[in-house]
Amino acid sequence: MQIDNEFLNYDLIIIGGGINGAGIARDAALRGIKTILIEQEDIGSGATGACSGMIHGGARYLISDREVTKLSSIDSGYIQYIASHLIFRIPFIHPIPSDYPNGKLFIEQFETFFFAYDKFQPYKNGKQHTRLTQEEVSELHPGVTKDILGAVTFDEWGVDPFRLALLNAISASENGATVLTHTKVIDIIKENDKVNGVKVFDKQSKRIYEIKGKVIVNAVGSWSNIFANKFNLTMKIRPAKGIHLVIARRLSNYAVGVFAIDNRVIFIMPHKNTTIIGTTDDDFYGDPGDIPITSDEVNYLLDSIEKIIPDIKKHRIIRAFAGVRPTVYNEYMMEDDLSRDHLIIDHEAIDNIKNMYSVIGGKLASFRFVSEEVVDIISQRLSVHISSKTSLIPLPGSERSINLQELSHKYKLSLFVLNKLYSKYGDRMLIILNMIKSDNSLKVNICKCESVSEAEIRYVIKYELARTLDDIRRRTRSGMGSCQGTGCTLAISSILKDELNLSFEDEMLEVKSFIKERYHGNKPILNNNISIQQIELNMVNNMLLTGLDID
Repeated sequence: MQIDNEFLNYDLIIIGGGINGAGIARDAALRGIKTILIEQEDIGSGATGACSGMIHGGARYLISDREVTKLSSIDSGYIQYIASHLIFRIPFIHPIPSDYPNGKLFIEQFETFFFAYDKFQPYKNGKQHTRLTQEEVSELHPGVTKDILGAVTFDEWGVDPFRLALLNAISASENGATVLTHTKVIDIIKENDKVNGVKVFDKQSKRIYEIKGKVIVNAVGSWSNIFANKFNLTMKIRPAKGIHLVIARRLSNYAVGVFAIDNRVIFIMPHKNTTIIGTTDDDFYGDPGDIPITSDEVNYLLDSIEKIIPDIKKHRIIRAFAGVRPTVYNEYMMEDDLSRDHLIIDHEAIDNIKNMYSVIGGKLASFRFVSEEVVDIISQRLSVHISSKTSLIPLPGSERSINLQELSHKYKLSLFVLNKLYSKYGDRMLIILNMIKSDNSLKVNICKCESVSEAEIRYVIKYELARTLDDIRRRTRSGMGSCQGTGCTLAISSILKDELNLSFEDEMLEVKSFIKERYHGNKPILNNNISIQQIELNMVNNMLLTGLDID
């Protein structure tokens, strides 16, 4: 988004466009606070997009951090209301292996634990737990080994984390906020003992300029330690790396909880058209923008899942992805035991810098509460006396109900296509349908693996701040299916070139950047002899086979 120097004065500057930053921007904009959100890459492109894709209560925190479980469960209920089109239920089965130590006693204790978790289910519209026999587990999920004592069920809610963050940013924009992506904060401007703005670098226009603001909120998440060191702030997180594996298709409609070799709980679950296995939890001291994934981490997950789902290694893994949790710092604890609570820091109290705040920690499932708490503090500082409305006003796409059967007749499209559109865009799919109605050629499937039409791609460029191929992937899931972009990237880049009036050279730079990003996630699960050059060659071959013009 281009902005003029004349309007570069704001009440609130938010640095970081993850779920917390986007949520804060929305809450502030709805209260009439003149807000700007600045993100160095894309909305939700950091830890938010690398999460497990659940707005869950967090059963695992029930013993050590009961308040986190309660808060997450309550906020899950609110999120289900404001983002109803993005939400889908994920039923979980958690088997107990036959050789688990004191297994018969443990399964009784395990069920007692879920009796306690049942108390939180009403907050998040969840189901009460049930106890299953081995035979009942086999009936629900034939892939689970019969060598179990039984299982306990519970359920959670899945969500597209990229779109959840994006819709908060779009809502903020539609309520008066300015949203800048691909714009990096390179300096914080101070006057005596208070901050009054930032200096930024627009990566696409290569322009440097200043933005003035009365209050600054740092919501950079996993980059907090780097941010603190650069700008001499007292703030510390304990970054925790987690990786996930993606299988090319859904193996079941049920998620399965598994005790890993070190007794951590991991999972395998259906998510959209794929199956996700996750997650690891290890201290990480590197660059959150360049997270290595090792074969040891991949094998840790697969070997642990294999004990419960014996044929897991027969299925095609298409990708591994990693993120860094911005966990609140704590010493002398194992990574897995760290609290998922959040912390809001007033830098006046500890650094003698006025009008500067940082928010660290938190979970996807409690972002709305965290955002409300931050904006309550900012409102007090700015003398704004308006309460939060984020639990009452639906996000874009969930503002009205629509009848897919009627739309199927009206637009001559299958319910399969319409359901796919609705799960991403909600009622705003009508804009896409009208684009197709005006130009029938726009309904052509550009990404066949994920059933993404040309109209969708043009829509997210026009209306959803998509400026790169990776931005388009996050909004539409193009390139996230079994071909991992080798069958659709060049066609999508041609559309991007057309919409943004890019040069051929810039288009090819985009393609190479996207291939590099896909390769980073493919490499840990591919044969070591396959290089990025081979993937580039495969993509060009696919392009030639489909008759696309490389010129």
